[in-house]
Amino acid sequence: MNSPASTIELLDDPQEWLAFGQPRPGTPEAPAAWESQVVVEGMHCAACAFNIEAALLAVPGVQSAEVNAASRRARVVWQPERVLPSQWMDAIGRAGYKALPAADGTQRDIRLRETRLALWRWLVATLCMMQVMMYAYPTYVTDPGDISPDMVQLLRWACWLLSVPVMLFSCTPLFSNAWRDLVHRRISMDLPVALGMLITFVVSSVATFEPQGVFGENVYFDSLTMFVFFLLGGRLLELKLRDRTAGALDALLNRLPESVRRRRADGSVESVALRRLRVGDEIEVRPGEGFPADGTILSGRTLADEALLTGESRPQPRGVGEPVVAGSHNLLASVWVRVERVGEDTRYAQIVSLMAEAAVEKPRLALLADRVAKPFLWAVLFLAAAAALYGWATDPSRALMVAVAVLIVTCPCALSLATPAAMLAGAGRLARQGVLVRRLQALEALSQVDTVFFDKTGTLTRDGQRITQTWVAPGTVEAHALAAAAQLAQRSVHPLSRALVQAAAADAAQAEEGLLPAWPQVEEISGQGLQGLDAKGRCWRLGSRAHVEQQGARVPAQAWSAQVHWSCAGEWIASWQFSEDIRDEAPAVVAALQAAGLSVHILSGDRPEAAQRVGQALGIDHVRGGCSPQDKLDALRAAQSQGHRVLMIGDGLNDGPVLARADVALTVGQAVPLAQSRADLVLMGHDLHTVTQAFVLSRQTLRVVRQNLWWAGIYNLVCVPLAVLGWLPPWLAGLGMAASSLAVVANAWRLQRAAL
Repeated sequence: MNSPASTIELLDDPQEWLAFGQPRPGTPEAPAAWESQVVVEGMHCAACAFNIEAALLAVPGVQSAEVNAASRRARVVWQPERVLPSQWMDAIGRAGYKALPAADGTQRDIRLRETRLALWRWLVATLCMMQVMMYAYPTYVTDPGDISPDMVQLLRWACWLLSVPVMLFSCTPLFSNAWRDLVHRRISMDLPVALGMLITFVVSSVATFEPQGVFGENVYFDSLTMFVFFLLGGRLLELKLRDRTAGALDALLNRLPESVRRRRADGSVESVALRRLRVGDEIEVRPGEGFPADGTILSGRTLADEALLTGESRPQPRGVGEPVVAGSHNLLASVWVRVERVGEDTRYAQIVSLMAEAAVEKPRLALLADRVAKPFLWAVLFLAAAAALYGWATDPSRALMVAVAVLIVTCPCALSLATPAAMLAGAGRLARQGVLVRRLQALEALSQVDTVFFDKTGTLTRDGQRITQTWVAPGTVEAHALAAAAQLAQRSVHPLSRALVQAAAADAAQAEEGLLPAWPQVEEISGQGLQGLDAKGRCWRLGSRAHVEQQGARVPAQAWSAQVHWSCAGEWIASWQFSEDIRDEAPAVVAALQAAGLSVHILSGDRPEAAQRVGQALGIDHVRGGCSPQDKLDALRAAQSQGHRVLMIGDGLNDGPVLARADVALTVGQAVPLAQSRADLVLMGHDLHTVTQAFVLSRQTLRVVRQNLWWAGIYNLVCVPLAVLGWLPPWLAGLGMAASSLAVVANAWRLQRAAL
């Protein structure tokens, strides 16, 4: 069996890097690097995140590090020529934590083991607490002298004996974390808690062994064990709730099988590791298994669960010749699939990358809470020491118990969890609705939006458009022009290009493949169209009227209204007029946004009359057509200069600049990569109802965040004075601390079931 160190060293192989990261291109400010995602074990609070970030940034070659305490994930940007994964992972290990690749399939087993061990620790603490309370009860309900001194001492010894397994087993993680912090000269949430428990146990043990000693004969084993019971119980529930709030990401990460059955050239079947899969392989996927790659079904018929990938809740029928996507589940029968895309090229990998970014990012409110947490812990230690010194001369035992109550009750865990717990819960809920949150900060920004800009084509209208009218130059065969233009249109993902390709595929009279021109060089010009150079050096253009006329082609006046034009070497060939259908849900979505007080606009690169027609059908007064990318950007800047917060919804290549500038950007899942890279939210399906759901959920999320922050603040304002005055015993302080942390996580979890 490999040791942990040797397992980490295996990750230094460049072939393994794609399993938990992706390359980042270089810029003038920063050289090329890798961005990796890891899961960190042993984290409990924001101070832990600060410690891990500091350890990583101290490693030469690590450009940046971001750690999220709520999701327990870290994003590390590192330069492969200066440092290797084993080195910066080792830095995390030296800091007292353990790092694992975020895509490691063993995480489920690790989480299960962690939950089981936490349950056992809590059960031991529960059993011992009940026995201690049973032995302590007679001393509370009897008068002095009713029980003989020997019997009282025997009961104390029994309580001490039952407290030992609580300290040695149930509290082991707390003490080990606190010791780690002391060794590294830093502070985290576990340090004041462990210090409080240790003081309570030592004071009670001294009183048990030496009743006439400096601490007197009062023991607090009942308070100690009750505190541990509440603390571990709260952490166990918090652990379960946290797993649920971040469950959408884990569900995606764990959807691919570790091995697949691949057909050999001789027809036999072999089992190979997932990473050995290649394009063109033929694999078998059995019922209940996940599809390991994007591909096409060769034989068999089944149902595929694509809910987390497309937002479609109903299983989709898939038969011979139909596509399947990596990460979806085979529900019905075994099928054979030809692999077409693997690894980072699959849509699944892109989705995981988007969600992983969101799980690591820290929203603005969370960063503020994190900055407050560390100095707050130092203030707690100072306040506890001051309380102990103040009462030491009068009653050392009571003074120490007051300090213990202060140490325990003022734990800032609730403050640290208030924002990220709610944000992750909201992001997880949206993921199940078919909306991926790339940046958690977008949920906060979306709740403040007052203006929505829609792109028209492919966003408010359906992708599938049909040709309603065609114009061709004299001597041109209509079917040949359509087939040739469609061949060039295949290089684009613009909705009109896809419609042209579909129309050509449905035309039985299209030209033979061998007669169609070929374009070794093809370029897509943002907002205008395509151009390609054929083998003879002729320039072919497909796109807007302005695009073809720039080359000298003269489009006939009767074809000016067409959306797509086709020319070669400055000679016009053909034009096509398309009709587009408004999405069924678009009127209701626009009406809901307007009812919520938002101003709705259309910014379209299509002809003004086409944009106006859609605007009138949807009841949108602010419509602007014929927009270039710069026109859209200018319109958005003008709205922002007037103090508006803008949500931009688009899917095209020409939407990239305006998406990057918007306060919040949303794209559909079929958007081009440039548009997705600028988006804060990605709509995986085609149902625009999820836009209104995202808007409603963002407001609910911010409301929960404020509730959590108010709760954490009021809790500390009320309980700290009570603890300092000695009116809050340690067991009640422990109950308050556990309840406060549990309350913010449970409040955040409500977002999973909130009505939208």
